[in-house]
Amino acid sequence: MGEITLKKRNRPFFVRQLGRNIRRALQGIAVRDVEWGPNRILIAPAPDFDWPEASERLRRVFGLRNFSLCQVLPWDVDAIREGVLRMAAERSFESFRISVQRSDKRFPGTSQELERSIGAAVKAASGARVDLSHPEATFHVEIMPGGAYLHSERIEGPGGLPVGVSGRVVSLLSGGIDSPVAAWRTMSRGCQVTFVHFQSFPYLDASSRDKAIALVGLLTRWQYKSRLHVVSFGDVQHQIVASCPPPLRVVLYRRFMLRIAEAIAGREGAEALVTGESLGQVSSQTLSNMATIDRAATLPVLRPLVGRDKEQIIEEARALGTYETSIEPDQDCCTLFVPRNPATHSTVAEAEEAERALDVAALVEQALANVETLEFSWPETAEP
Repeated sequence: MGEITLKKRNRPFFVRQLGRNIRRALQGIAVRDVEWGPNRILIAPAPDFDWPEASERLRRVFGLRNFSLCQVLPWDVDAIREGVLRMAAERSFESFRISVQRSDKRFPGTSQELERSIGAAVKAASGARVDLSHPEATFHVEIMPGGAYLHSERIEGPGGLPVGVSGRVVSLLSGGIDSPVAAWRTMSRGCQVTFVHFQSFPYLDASSRDKAIALVGLLTRWQYKSRLHVVSFGDVQHQIVASCPPPLRVVLYRRFMLRIAEAIAGREGAEALVTGESLGQVSSQTLSNMATIDRAATLPVLRPLVGRDKEQIIEEARALGTYETSIEPDQDCCTLFVPRNPATHSTVAEAEEAERALDVAALVEQALANVETLEFSWPETAEP
């Protein structure tokens, strides 16, 4: 369970949520039961269990450090030894290691004694040498109450915290490369993410909306249920262009986006806003501009990518599977009415002075009155 094992009194809360998330992720796959204890979660497969599909889904369950397909053996030294010998006979290797963990300390013998005993039997049967540092094959035995669990492969999970243990946030989703990665990183810290996308229709076409829908569909595979709010933002931009200094347009766009997202967060019960901004990446993402933008909201604004460079973000997007969708051409709202020389060192006083020419509350309410809300669920076979 990785990081969850560091929790003390709250560990049962984290483990229960992880167990619920695993059940949700495996909906539609033949599983008899999912049981959880302090340090392990056991999945009991049904006869038609689809291991390749299950393992692919488990790779996306935050809170899992690793997982394995195990053979369950009787709580008996001889039975465990025979089980390891059978597994060893099914593969070819020149070096090996036996790893025994006695979670149930009532089992006779120490872990080291069991490793030596089982290792000697495997060496005699296979002719392979023991290598404790870089073995070609490792046979893991975990002895728990009622049985022993044997496996020879650990599949890495994403780690982090189970989605749902850290509350809800609202993430601004632009359709570019950065914001999906920022949302994903926030999920990895246990947050349930609601998405808000701003489009400039009818001033621009609806391609950015279509891309946002595709991206939320991909990201929902990590949190199982998502909600996307699509906000028509073009009229707000038009008013800013008509009434405010051109260099401040981008900063003012972002301030209004935070106000609108914060209002949606209030409806959703969310406790923070998330953006994909990275310090210094574009003109609006300077420290002074970020400070000016943040003052438009009262909720915390989280920026998971603030210290990442573009190449690092692209690498994460590729691994996440959102990169190819993000680079598809679209008409993003931030490209509408962009000034030739945007401000890079704005102040709160400048922004507030410019906004005196606008009816801020009315523009926010107008945008909120024209929100399209879409629901997402994964896997599709899951119950609502």
